[in-house]
Amino acid sequence: MVRVQVPRAEWVSSEGGALEGVPVGPAWLTRFEKARIVGGRALQLSMGAPPLISSDELKGKDVLQIAEEELRRKLLPLTVVRRTPKGEEYRIPIKMLLVD
Repeated sequence: MVRVQVPRAEWVSSEGGALEGVPVGPAWLTRFEKARIVGGRALQLSMGAPPLISSDELKGKDVLQIAEEELRRKLLPLTVVRRTPKGEEYRIPIKMLLVD
């Protein structure tokens, strides 16, 4: 298995923030990646992990809604691992991917 870490400068356009050339897959989170991230974070929150958004914004929200909001704001320090058919592995920070 070949692991490839693509430098951040190659992903960000000169206009700032717009993605260009995500090495593998779409420039956004797939529904499967989103489900895995939100579900894992919701489990962490239910087990007592501190939320990454302010406490005044938490009123009336359950752990799933909090996890979705943290993902939407790109506050989670996670990476998505995408593999190619050749066996190459790309690690892409979720801050670099579009979240709908």
